[in-house]
This record gives sequence, structure tokens and C-alpha cells, in this order.
Amino acid sequence: MSVHLVPDGLDGERVDVAAARMTGLSRSRIETLIAEGNVQLDGRQATKSDRVTGGALLEIEDPGRPVVSVVPREVAGISIVHDDADIVVVDKPAGVAAHPTLGWDGPSVVEHLAAAGFRVSTSGAHERQGIVQRLDVGTSGLMVVAKSEIAYTRLKNAFRARTVDKTYHALVQGRLDPFEGTVEASIGRDPNHDWKMAIIADGRHSVTHYATLEAHRAASLLEIHLETGRTHQIRVHMAALHHPCVGDPLYGADPVLAAKLGLERQWLHATQLSFQHPTRGEQVTFTSDYPDDLRHALELVRSW
Repeated sequence: MSVHLVPDGLDGERVDVAAARMTGLSRSRIETLIAEGNVQLDGRQATKSDRVTGGALLEIEDPGRPVVSVVPREVAGISIVHDDADIVVVDKPAGVAAHPTLGWDGPSVVEHLAAAGFRVSTSGAHERQGIVQRLDVGTSGLMVVAKSEIAYTRLKNAFRARTVDKTYHALVQGRLDPFEGTVEASIGRDPNHDWKMAIIADGRHSVTHYATLEAHRAASLLEIHLETGRTHQIRVHMAALHHPCVGDPLYGADPVLAAKLGLERQWLHATQLSFQHPTRGEQVTFTSDYPDDLRHALELVRSW
């Protein structure tokens, strides 16, 4: 069972709307749970037409959903780039997930923020509260997390409307021809491999723009802008061009090259994040320098 305190920002909403916002479940799933008697509001069985008030206790039992625990723990290497009443921007190191998931027992941004005393939005599933974007475990760089309910809603909408500028730098094998371009190819789960994505006909529409910053003998440094934000999108699209991210054997990178560069993960970094602040309205931009392992690998490639 998940237990939630209704935030003031959802005061007056119908219970199915509020529950969907707070858990990340669909409205139809919440309606089913209400009909089955699995939703309680302040200790009594809720009906779909009930309205919630700020501070009310909402208890939801979903027999079909596995429980994922959030264990507060500070994570070495995470730095806070910006913090205000509505958002917190973190610089995430490689080896850290955005949030806990089944099958992952490593550290996460959500758990670090909980241990560090940050109060984030209660919208979304328990283990994903405040999360409006994600980075792969092996990808480092910038993430924004919503602290207020209005920030969660507006940032979610901004990512959905593609008004957030997400800039990545990637070191990929070989030299691209042309030096800049756009990859537009649908991405979905690879039917033959666990934990892997692929370009498939019935996948989700995905668009990646790239431009070459440096071209070297062994690899090229690219600046990449995403229109969409699919799982492993850059890694899948670069592999489709036959230029996988250096250090990414899951998508066909040369492990010998990675070993020579001392890389234990893909060379991919979320270097800049720019969006309209959810409450102040001004455009804000945050940047992140390369971590040591990526900087060292790039210096070696340049020296060759």
C-alpha cells in the first residue's frame, strides 16, 4: 500500500485526478482501484466523485503493482547546481540512476535528495516523485527535479511540448558523413534482448540532431540536441549510423578502444539544460563540465 499526504496544490481536485498525479498511475487504473475499494481518503473508502483537500491522507492499494522502496542515502559525486523553492538541478555522476527501479540496487538521485533533506513534489509514483526527466545510469550530467506541484506539472508539460533544450556531448567511433544531420527513427524495446532498445517499425517517434565539434582519427566529439527523450535514444541512433558511443558495448562499441581510453561506461554527458522557469517565467540555463573519466579519454583521443 502507498500512503500519500495530498499537497495544497491539489486541493479541490477529484480524488481520481489527484491520485493519478501523485502515483503516476493512469486515471483509468485509479478508477478501477476506486471501484474495487482499494482507495481510501482520510480513512474511508473513496468514490470517484470525492474531492480532496490539502493535507488529506490518501491510501492506495494496487495489488498489480510491484513495490519499489526508496531508501534515503547520500551519494558521493552528486552535486547541486541550483536550488530554489520550485526546482533543484543536480549534476549526476555515472553509476547513479534517476530513481529506484526493480532489479537496480545501486544509488539514485531520488534517494540522495531524500537523505540530503530535500522535499520534492509528491506527484508521480512513490519512487519517482519529482522526477520529470531521466538519464541512463551510465550517462552523467544535468537533471532537473521538481520540488513544487506546479513545477512538476509545468516541467512535465514543457518536456512533452519539446520546449526544453537538452544538449549532450558524445564521443562516438569514427567520423560522421555528413558532419551534421538529423536522425529520425522510431525506438522501442528490442524483442530479442533484455535491457536494450532498438529501432523498430512500431516504436515511439524519436528525433536526434547532431553536429561534429571535433573529428579525430579514432573518434568524433558531437554536440547533440534531442527533440524527444526516449530510453537510450542517443545510443540507439548513433549505433544506427554505425558510430556507437565510445565505451558502449551494448550498442556495438569496440571494447578494445574503451580499454585503451580507460572507459568503463559510454562517453555521453548531459552538458547543458535550458528551459523556462516554471514559476518565475524567465529562461534559465545550466551547464556541466566533463567528469574526469570523460575528459581523460577525450585528451587521449586528441593526442592520437
